[in-house]
Amino acid sequence: MNQNNLPLAHIRVLDLTRVRAGPTAVRQLADWGADVIKIELPPDPDAGEGLGGPRHGPDFYNLHRNKRSMTLNLKSAAGKDIFMRLARDADVIVENYRPDVKHRLGIDYEAVRAVNPRIVYGSISGFGQDGPYSKRAGVDQIAQGMGGLMSITGAPGQGPMRVGIPIADLTAGMNTAMGILLAIIERERSGEGQWVHTSLLESQIAMLDFQAARWLISEDVPGQAGNNHPTSIPTGVFPTTDGFINIASAGAGIWLRFLDCIGRAEWNDDPRFNSGAARLENRDTLNDLIADITGTRSSQEWIDLFAEAGVPAGPIYDIDAVFADPQVQHTGIARSIDHPTKGEVACVGQAINLSRTSQPARMRPTPELGEHTDDILTELGYTSAEVDGLRADGVI
Repeated sequence: MNQNNLPLAHIRVLDLTRVRAGPTAVRQLADWGADVIKIELPPDPDAGEGLGGPRHGPDFYNLHRNKRSMTLNLKSAAGKDIFMRLARDADVIVENYRPDVKHRLGIDYEAVRAVNPRIVYGSISGFGQDGPYSKRAGVDQIAQGMGGLMSITGAPGQGPMRVGIPIADLTAGMNTAMGILLAIIERERSGEGQWVHTSLLESQIAMLDFQAARWLISEDVPGQAGNNHPTSIPTGVFPTTDGFINIASAGAGIWLRFLDCIGRAEWNDDPRFNSGAARLENRDTLNDLIADITGTRSSQEWIDLFAEAGVPAGPIYDIDAVFADPQVQHTGIARSIDHPTKGEVACVGQAINLSRTSQPARMRPTPELGEHTDDILTELGYTSAEVDGLRADGVI
């Protein structure tokens, strides 16, 4: 599909983000066709790679594809003037500075709104734009801890455990992207933009979902359950002759089908296991009995048997095996990029599928630092001599 036919091809985004949460938000917009201008600091030989990993590493490639890059020193008067000229015709600005930084630079929402009332301005912070912790540095693992996730992750008695992905960063980015799209839709009615903001802390707490509701509604403080589902029993990890599988046999109907598969229909008459509450109370005993049975066959044998009976079960893959799975390959979620120096590489695509305006089969590679600076300034009306002067002055 032509990039210009994608749903957000009419949207221009100024990307001031770095590290992960902000780039995750912008990636959603860039992948769906928005003209994203990634604004970065001019080259500094003493700065190193900075936060976020090497520019030519897999993380950076995955976060910053489908963008244009320009360098701009926002601390200079000329740099701020260029930014405001870009902002006049932009639809969206996204930043994840500490809350006070954008105000010190003079590029906060109110400042931009004065030149473009239609701007949708997205902000991500660690703890919120105001409040007692607003000026603190916030990163994913801090949010996982303060947001309660680490207290319910891991095996009972082994202490708090972070999850294996930066889930607070990723969720904050996704929430910001959704908020931006909501504001764009609302702008069609009101004609005005607005400030969209979230934090790692708020996003992490929202992701607690039913675990948070257990406290808010029932004053039940959830604890760690390891690989067991906290309320649906038996759901967890069970051994086989060649590894482990996940089995989820929650619900009366699935429980009965599960018992038929493992040849233990009589367990439904056992007072230890004949109700959800009883299975929860006797979970460890039940899990041990199930493990003795599952350990007699291979993972694939059990998965095939459970699939035929309509009992949810599946393998537990390392990442390489994930992308070798035929269903994963069928989804096409690994997307190809033709990179000018690395050749063909792949990145993680979007999990959303649209029937008429799906993503192109191939994405555009992450730009080099400042690769499009001259083009973007030319679009703004700067002459070649003026661009050369800006570069000599360290503005770009």
